Amino acid sequence: MEPGRAHATAGGAFRRQLLLALSIALTVLVVELVGAWVSGSLALLADAGHVLADAGGVALALVATTLAQRPPSARRTFGWQRLEILAAAINAVLLLGVAGFVLVEGVRRLGDPPDIEPVPMLAVAVVGLFGNGVAMALLHRGQRESMNVRGAYLEVFADLLGSAAVVVAAVVLLATGWYGADPVASILIGLFILPRTWILLREA
Repeated sequence: MEPGRAHATAGGAFRRQLLLALSIALTVLVVELVGAWVSGSLALLADAGHVLADAGGVALALVATTLAQRPPSARRTFGWQRLEILAAAINAVLLLGVAGFVLVEGVRRLGDPPDIEPVPMLAVAVVGLFGNGVAMALLHRGQRESMNVRGAYLEVFADLLGSAAVVVAAVVLLATGWYGADPVASILIGLFILPRTWILLREA
């Protein structure tokens, strides 16, 4: 066995991809926060909150894959490799909390949606869609080999669909002037997160 590879894990092989995905998530987060402030869009704000949780999840996955490379000891006969599974479980719990917040806030605003600027909303959502697509491509191979990377991949995938929902809501708003499209998109984001997150939590 080659030196330095004795305690490698599947997730450890994709640390660079996780780091790049984290950088993209943080960039999308800043853009969406600015866009939510300019446009007044709840869907963008909800998606930004989702991206924030996911960025934390990807960061946790990155830390876990790094620590998992440490060699075993008398106390930890498997080294730190169980941290990868623990990180996936924590990611899932975090996402469940975000989904709950998005659903409650979306329902609350559905009855009285505020005025929204659809053009900046659409532009920012397209940026988020592109960024999440790039991050997904980076993590695609790793999610087949590591549960920890799969957790990060699912989070980015949920972000991508969240951005897609915001794009659709912005287009509907531009075409019809119906401000309810924004909270509806927020509710759809929350509903999408729940089942996939539960599957990840159950597997972990």
